[in-house]
Amino acid sequence: MSTSARGAEVEDAPAEGAAVPDVEALLDLAVGRLGGGRRDGQHRMALEVERSIASGRHLLVQAGTGTGKSLGYLVPAVRHAVVEGERVVVSTATLALQRQVITRDLPLVAEAVAPQLPRPPKVALLKGWHNYLCLHKVGGGYPVEESVLFDLPGEAAGAAEHPAASSAGPGRGDAPATLADQVRRLHAWAQETESGDRDDLVPGVPDRAWRQVSVTSLECLGQRCPLLEQCFPERARAAAREADVVVTNHAMLGIAVSGNPNVLPEHDVVVVDEAHELADRVTAAATVDLSLTSVEHAARLARRHGGTETSALDAAAQTLGSLLATVPAERFPQGLPDDLRTAVGAVRDAARELLSRLKPEGGAQAQAQPDPGHKMAQSAVLQLFEVAERMAAEDTSADVLWCSRPDESSPWGDGVSRLHAAPLGVAGLIRTALLGEATGVFTSATLALGGRFDAVAGSLGLGRATGDDAKGDWAGVDVGSPFDYARQGILYVARHLPAPGREPTTDAQLDEIAGLIEAAGGRTLGLFSSRRAAVAAAEAMRERLDVPVLVQGDDQLPSLVRRFAEDPRTCLFGTLSLWQGVDVPGPSCQLVLIDRIPFPRPDDPVRSARARAVEQAGGNGFMQVAATHAALLLAQGAGRLVRSAEDRGVVAVLDPRLATARYGTFLARSMPSFWPTSDPAVVRAALSRLDT
Repeated sequence: MSTSARGAEVEDAPAEGAAVPDVEALLDLAVGRLGGGRRDGQHRMALEVERSIASGRHLLVQAGTGTGKSLGYLVPAVRHAVVEGERVVVSTATLALQRQVITRDLPLVAEAVAPQLPRPPKVALLKGWHNYLCLHKVGGGYPVEESVLFDLPGEAAGAAEHPAASSAGPGRGDAPATLADQVRRLHAWAQETESGDRDDLVPGVPDRAWRQVSVTSLECLGQRCPLLEQCFPERARAAAREADVVVTNHAMLGIAVSGNPNVLPEHDVVVVDEAHELADRVTAAATVDLSLTSVEHAARLARRHGGTETSALDAAAQTLGSLLATVPAERFPQGLPDDLRTAVGAVRDAARELLSRLKPEGGAQAQAQPDPGHKMAQSAVLQLFEVAERMAAEDTSADVLWCSRPDESSPWGDGVSRLHAAPLGVAGLIRTALLGEATGVFTSATLALGGRFDAVAGSLGLGRATGDDAKGDWAGVDVGSPFDYARQGILYVARHLPAPGREPTTDAQLDEIAGLIEAAGGRTLGLFSSRRAAVAAAEAMRERLDVPVLVQGDDQLPSLVRRFAEDPRTCLFGTLSLWQGVDVPGPSCQLVLIDRIPFPRPDDPVRSARARAVEQAGGNGFMQVAATHAALLLAQGAGRLVRSAEDRGVVAVLDPRLATARYGTFLARSMPSFWPTSDPAVVRAALSRLDT
């Protein structure tokens, strides 16, 4: 027997020199082990992935819900990695899919095909450094910060930042656990965990607690750590370097693309599942911010753990803070205003001078046991210097710069204004840093926007879609879906309603929502463009209807989705997380409401800057940025309706522009091919029949 990098036992491999079955035969073995049957779209996908890997031609493959796309790319990936000896990296956007791939799909494929391969495949899971426990920190090797990331709003907000986080303590969760309770639980868990992986801790803990037992890669002591041999992230990276297939996430790809390619092991193929999210994840990884609190935090660490005075940085911080209190919350298309650039430059210069003083001296002192606190101070000041240097540069044309004011939706919630810098475009970064030496396979249920792959291909930095030899060429393939959308669903566009305005909801819209939900007998997933609209609609429906109405924010999202799925009379209203993250087959979700076309907000600084750049280059900024963004979300939202061959229902779009505007055809062609109508009587009758 042989053991993979994740510990799954597989059968002995065949004799050396034996012929390896083709990818379709191996796919049949894997599907048979799962207890499923042949799906033509899945077989076509596997063949296209195999062809792409063999030719080096990038591939965009749209595989509708129910195709079984995970096995469609894993089987050819495993076969190629073992037979050709070329490592494959598989990346997912969501924690749920990552878990499915690493705990179910990939072990199943490895076990099913191993007897037919020259040797059993090795697989590994790789995440960012801070996702693992630091045993040296757990053991007291690092100083304890009295105010852990003081710029976070508190334990509750920290819990919301990580999908597995929970405020429940180690008991039955009758009362919220204190930070001390959570840290004690983490110390106990450190004695029994084999992975040190945060996502293996159930229930999870808030970010404030987790940061007490983890470090960033910059804070890590590296090869000089006394517990290097037991280090969880080092062990994960060692396993990845030996694996045939490495499973990671889009955040890691974003880090690699943003200038840290060594976070991934050497590889020849990268398979990106949920590829429609990659450009946004890379943008997020390359976005930085600067505030009074971040400067003060670095200065505090330098004084406390670096043993140095910080008067220059303190003065620069106060000047920056005073200016940020008066600067308008807007984008700076020509770079920072002169006074603000001067203030940020002073932060940069003070941080540079601090770095020179925090640099370890040579000789015997450099060989001594490193000081973790000193390393933390160096890390904080280095990050501050790099951010300030980027913002104060003479040429910032490659970045979008803006100032934000705190509000209720701010993820920081500390009442502090911030400067931000995000890349104007990431297509070039993805092309050079991710695809420069590797073949890319990109897959999702929604890649062909408006019936074409060009928009998504452009966001990934791909070149021409023709030719067989050039490395930058790509092919786009739609392998379809096993579902008959035209028979299983109706697309209803409420043409008679007024076009949405600035108000979150209108009386006419609320009347329409109430009539549809009443006809459906509940069973409604409401997808709204803003939290204000979702809350307003939920409150109105609770007054008008005798069905339970849940709204995002009432509880943790997994709990809300579970309650929605368990009771068909229940309705669930929410915003972006529900547009892409809900999988509820069966009678609980027979009506999907979309309040308006989900164009980006006019004050979205990054998308507005990108649209302007397109226009300056002679293109149509609205279609290439705003309409493409809306098409992707509409396709994802409408995809919540039909999740199995038995599902039936209605997607109701309460925005007449989908039927009346010139761009409506482009948007509608991005959605599943449901039977279309604008007749409210037809739709209510159909929903009533489903309810009975």
